Amino acid sequence: MTLLIANRGEIAVRIARTAREMGIRTVAVHSDVDSTAMHVLACDEAVCIGGPAPAQSYLDGAAILAAARATGTTMIHPGYGFLSENADFAEAVETAGLTWVGPTPESMRALGGKLPARAHAVALGIPVLPGATPDPAGDLDSQVATLHALGLPLLIKASAGGGGRGMRRVNAPGELESSLLSARAEALGAFGDSTVYAERLVAKPRHIEVQVLGDGLGGVRVYGERDCSIQRRHQKLIEESPAIGDALAGLRPTLHEYARSLAASVRYRSAGTVEFLWDGQQVWFLEVNARLQVEHPVTELVFSVDLVRAQLEIAMGGGLPGHAEPRGHAIECRIVAEDPARGYLPSPGTLGQVTWPTGPGVRVDAGVRSGDVVSPHYDALLAKIIVHASTREAARQRMIRALDETFVSGIATTAERLGDVLRSEVWTAGAHSTLSLDGIPPRPEPDPAWVLAAMAFAEPAGRQGTGAGAGEVAGPWQTIGRWP
Repeated sequence: MTLLIANRGEIAVRIARTAREMGIRTVAVHSDVDSTAMHVLACDEAVCIGGPAPAQSYLDGAAILAAARATGTTMIHPGYGFLSENADFAEAVETAGLTWVGPTPESMRALGGKLPARAHAVALGIPVLPGATPDPAGDLDSQVATLHALGLPLLIKASAGGGGRGMRRVNAPGELESSLLSARAEALGAFGDSTVYAERLVAKPRHIEVQVLGDGLGGVRVYGERDCSIQRRHQKLIEESPAIGDALAGLRPTLHEYARSLAASVRYRSAGTVEFLWDGQQVWFLEVNARLQVEHPVTELVFSVDLVRAQLEIAMGGGLPGHAEPRGHAIECRIVAEDPARGYLPSPGTLGQVTWPTGPGVRVDAGVRSGDVVSPHYDALLAKIIVHASTREAARQRMIRALDETFVSGIATTAERLGDVLRSEVWTAGAHSTLSLDGIPPRPEPDPAWVLAAMAFAEPAGRQGTGAGAGEVAGPWQTIGRWP
């Protein structure tokens, strides 16, 4: 049995590890700039499928199928992003006689696209936000008028994907045309589909999502919910499970039932996530991610379940995992190659020293190591740090410690900024929303004089350093080591 992992980065490494534990042979695919990437080394075999641009490699379904045929592949796992929610590719995989580790093409078409998923939710009586779809066949003025009639502010979204790609916030009428055109262009480049739609914007919502697993026969199991409200540019940075708040606790059974009924209605197979917005009183269906989510580890730690293993077992004809009760609290922080001090601009480049945290209750899903090159062609996620503890406060303190132990040199990352968030009063009190990040101040920079003084006394007297001569006492400049 051979599994081809049609992805890269940390998710490809994570899938390969579970497959190896199950005794499944793995094949990596990679672009020509990823030939020595961590996910390539994590697999038993690797095939180069094209150039660095995603359209030349990771979005090239024909090249991936050719690699599958050449390596004797029997199953394909798409991870997340790229072709993971492309129903046509899933259908091509199954037509080729291979096993698709994910939802059926039919259920992906019913729920994976934002527009059909909205229609499906409405049919089941699940509340949705007011929305509109500009007709791409009409002239641009009429499309802008359609959006304007919806009311401002609003969000324009790509129908075919997620992760904040193809999404634009519109606050004023003069922004409608440019936002529509740029959202379509980004959606086409990221997902191969330029279809977009718009929804009314909810002021200061929390982003709540429910994890489901389906057996493809109508059986669906719900594995709690996650709060993914800390975001920048509509992309998540911190996730936790369970979501907190007394009002939300009362709504939890309703959210879980909404998610279960949506999945069961299409005989959903494999892992999926049903996303909602909540303003403290009312909840609205947002979308279905018909794939494994980036933030799936927090659910795994709380429910003691391996969602990738479950996906593989379901794909091979097995049933759902046994029922599990939630235990404790988990938090995930995404370490992204972006510079928070410069508006989260991408920070590609060559990594220097990379050190990830360790210790009880700490898990790191990483896709890079020291010396790797972070390419501007791909998503900037380097790793995910996930912690689990008995309470939210204990998990928060554990994550702060883990972030303080994280060290990545050579490029800017989000690690320190995420520590600011976890120390903030708004996050500690559970009063955060999708708009909270910009309002959380960074920690003050230390006085340089104190830093130099601390360095001068960092080493005990008499310690020998590698840079000191025989019998000499090493100073801080020889022993400081990790100096960014």
